[in-house]
Amino acid sequence: MTTFLVTRHAATRGWIANRGYQEAQVVPHLTAELIAALTQGDVVIGTLPIQLIAEVGERGARYVHLSIDMTPDMRGVELTEADIDRLGGRLEEFKVSRVRG
Repeated sequence: MTTFLVTRHAATRGWIANRGYQEAQVVPHLTAELIAALTQGDVVIGTLPIQLIAEVGERGARYVHLSIDMTPDMRGVELTEADIDRLGGRLEEFKVSRVRG
């Protein structure tokens, strides 16, 4: 089982590590190759678009979302670990299934 953290932000790396994911492999972007290599039991942590969350689940991996209650003025601002805490940062697992039809 491998845990991947999808982020380009240093504060996110630190915040996630402080929650028990020190060994997570950090990747700046979830590529098609990485998705194809996911296996049952792998974990992907990040703030991904819904179609990628569905692809993660289709590979048998778990998706854990970093939820942050951002205010409009915080958009585009580089957050600190303290900001993530102050804005209610939390890890929430989601299961998304694609409806084909």
